[in-house]
Amino acid sequence: MDYAVLTGIVLVAGVLSALVAQWRDWRPPLAVAIAVGVAVRLLIMFTSAIDTWQPVDFVESFKPAGEAVLRGQDPVLASEGGWHFLPTIPYVYGILLWLGIPWEYAGRLVTVVADIVLIPLVAKLAGGPKANLRALQYALNPLALLVACVHGQVEPVALVFGVAAFVVARGPGAPERPGITTDVVGRARAGLAAHGLKAAALRVLGPGGLLHRALKPGPDDRAHLKRGALAGVLMGLALCAKSWPIWLVPGMLLLLPNLRSRIVALFTTGAVPLFFFVTLPVFAGTAIEDLPKVIDTIRSIRPIVGEYGWTPWFTGGDWALRDDLASFGTNLIYVCVIAAILLWRRADPIDMTTAILLIFMVVTPRLGAQYLLWFMPFLVARPTRFAWPAILAVSLWTGYGYLYMTQFDTNTWWHLHSLWSRASIVLLPILLLAMPWGRRDATAPALARSSEQAKVTSAA
Repeated sequence: MDYAVLTGIVLVAGVLSALVAQWRDWRPPLAVAIAVGVAVRLLIMFTSAIDTWQPVDFVESFKPAGEAVLRGQDPVLASEGGWHFLPTIPYVYGILLWLGIPWEYAGRLVTVVADIVLIPLVAKLAGGPKANLRALQYALNPLALLVACVHGQVEPVALVFGVAAFVVARGPGAPERPGITTDVVGRARAGLAAHGLKAAALRVLGPGGLLHRALKPGPDDRAHLKRGALAGVLMGLALCAKSWPIWLVPGMLLLLPNLRSRIVALFTTGAVPLFFFVTLPVFAGTAIEDLPKVIDTIRSIRPIVGEYGWTPWFTGGDWALRDDLASFGTNLIYVCVIAAILLWRRADPIDMTTAILLIFMVVTPRLGAQYLLWFMPFLVARPTRFAWPAILAVSLWTGYGYLYMTQFDTNTWWHLHSLWSRASIVLLPILLLAMPWGRRDATAPALARSSEQAKVTSAA
């Protein structure tokens, strides 16, 4: 990489500025945070676009997908399996290429614009008096800059729609919502414990029961349903970019005010990807008989492990097709995600989502460095005690891969990769510590305040 030193200086300066902002409690106007974010992103995008080194998948997977759209072909099938997602982003690639923008800029423009939009969304996600500080810190986040501007990976596109869905679902000025147990499921469990199975079933499902009351329209029902529908559309667009935002759906649903709005959101979340799939014959020129092939290609993810975490220690630090490790790790993800949902069931849904994404990063058997961006907007918006050690650690590890390892020939790169991938195991305990362990019950502060108020009242 020709501009590694310049990029590194910008990243380090950004990190130092973000830390000083934290220390001095800077809260600049949101416009200033956005302007800073735009400036550093345009600079790094420009130097990355004119660089002699370009990421392999950026050239060999993303570009062919956009060119296939230009030719009126299905990017999933025409690019020989290089694109494993719905062709929503390749449509945008195709438009930018049609406009005559060189690929080195066009491919990055999509992700850079999305990452810029994430800056004010992080402020909205954070809320409160420090919202603008969080926006500035995301604007200077080194991992976001590397993924969006250097690699051109599509994570920022999935995140911009996913975070927007959270902001819409929470609504303007909405207070922190308690978790799952305060909803129908929690009340049904309480009924079961108090009255037995039959009585609890009648209490939940019978006339005038909990489910009936939850589905009954309320005074603000139309506004809530609109909110749920819009949040679902945004989350559906996130799923059109990549499949991993499925992990964001539980948190989005819990932020909505009632069961009816959640049902609407769940419906629209699924309807958007379905729309892009069934319209492939219209917009991508896919033959109807080839639609099953598209599904198979999207579903077929090779079990390549050895890039990050615990699996490189089984592969010697090299990539390997290890179905045994991939299967074990995938099952471990499901178990740990369910455990995180249960542990953070009373938490603010944003904290529960942060916990889900971080535990994924700890136990996953396969990962590209760009995956580490998944949790970043949520952790920056609502930082935990070990948030900054986690941010600095993953940024340092990723920066070594993007900036230092790209300076060498192929053989040297593979040698460094074997060391780099195995070194990533150091990140796992740091990410584990960065989980919101102290915020597993969002109702606790409110209960404590109520108790204190009761004591004051009784004393008076």
